[in-house]
Amino acid sequence: MKVSFHGAAQDVTGSCHLVETETHRILVDCGLFQGSGELHDDNAVPFGFDAASIDAVLLTHAHLDHCGRLPLLVKRGFKGEIIATQATFELAELVLMDSAKLQEEDALWRQSHAGRDGAPPPGPPLYTTQDVTATLGRFSRFANYGEALEARTGVRATYYNAGHILGSASILVEAEEKAGRHSMLFSGDIGSPSHPLLRPPQTPPTAQMVVMETTYGDRLHSPFAESLKQLYAAINTALPRGGNVVIPTFALERAQELLFFLRQGVADNQLPPSLQVYLDSPMAISATRIFERHRDDFSPMVTALFDKGVDPFALAGLHFARDTAASMDINQVKSGAIIMAGSGMAAGGRIRHHLIHNLPRQESSIVFVGYAANGTLGRRLMDGAKQVHILGKQVPVHASIQTISGFSAHADQAELLAWRAGIAGTRKTALVHGELGTMQVFAAKLGGDTVIPKRNEEISLD
Repeated sequence: MKVSFHGAAQDVTGSCHLVETETHRILVDCGLFQGSGELHDDNAVPFGFDAASIDAVLLTHAHLDHCGRLPLLVKRGFKGEIIATQATFELAELVLMDSAKLQEEDALWRQSHAGRDGAPPPGPPLYTTQDVTATLGRFSRFANYGEALEARTGVRATYYNAGHILGSASILVEAEEKAGRHSMLFSGDIGSPSHPLLRPPQTPPTAQMVVMETTYGDRLHSPFAESLKQLYAAINTALPRGGNVVIPTFALERAQELLFFLRQGVADNQLPPSLQVYLDSPMAISATRIFERHRDDFSPMVTALFDKGVDPFALAGLHFARDTAASMDINQVKSGAIIMAGSGMAAGGRIRHHLIHNLPRQESSIVFVGYAANGTLGRRLMDGAKQVHILGKQVPVHASIQTISGFSAHADQAELLAWRAGIAGTRKTALVHGELGTMQVFAAKLGGDTVIPKRNEEISLD
């Protein structure tokens, strides 16, 4: 049994790991590389394996950096099945369709600008909505947490709740081979047990090899309660001075978590009852409806609210902006608004228009509540840029820029170490889904036989 790493290797995005047994080739995730040039550089190159040779895909969760190249896999010849939890399938349908539409729009835009100012000839989109439809047809079975299923003859997969986003999982892959039973555990993205929205991550009991994420392997998050105070303080400071609070927001989990705490803040008199919140993300709006259908996956506190007839994601001053016209109308609001829009890294989407209107204003605040990869607009703003380039415009940065780390959907260093310590019988740990420096810090903390594989590198259990 062996594994090779074709994404998120000394990098944070593009998770894609190939497990090979004596008889089968099984892929764990097939994610999109995100950051600068994300659609036409790393994502368009060969996978590092033959797509048609893959028997099955085990999907950990529906974030684009874990599922975003599945349609490309199908387009290039994959004819096997994709296995995920029910919630992951529903969310993946949403994000993949959105991704395909954005790529089709981008291809049309490049086509219309072909030849201008030396612009390169336009290429086709990475994949289309037709490719996504074909991909969705490959989801044939849904996994239940804690129940082993036969992914292929002689290969079992057990999904454990990762506590990262709705439906997220760590996956234990076990294979019966001539030399005996071998096992590899893929962490997926591990959530923080301190977050009150979802149930805490489960720790699988044993695995011979662990492939684990290290997004925040070199640091600790602020205590969650303190981060919540910071959010409320940022809102209560910006609104009285006549500005808006703009929050770049991931559509899955982060948007719903923020809605939950904004509702709670109003209910607890921590925020003004007249609070006006604009959720400018069709995907986040649709994802919220999916969240409401999977009530049993939430923490007991959230489930209790549902049982009482209280929608934990609704508040009186909440406005949904589904279409472009509604999104543009928000930019006429000069003060008193909380504007939540994607993407969370400010790498694309409607958030860029709200940043153009609010970054030059000292009265406004831009609040980041999640990770931003190197090369993204979000990272440049977090790092203190005084001027940024957005949609062809040079935009001065006069607004207050704040980063609140405690809202991260990823476990921090201490939580990652605790998760790994609960797994027995491990011979080797491979670190993925992190920046190289972060991985090196975490490897030193973890000790033992810990490796940091490069792209396309292969490790065998034999």
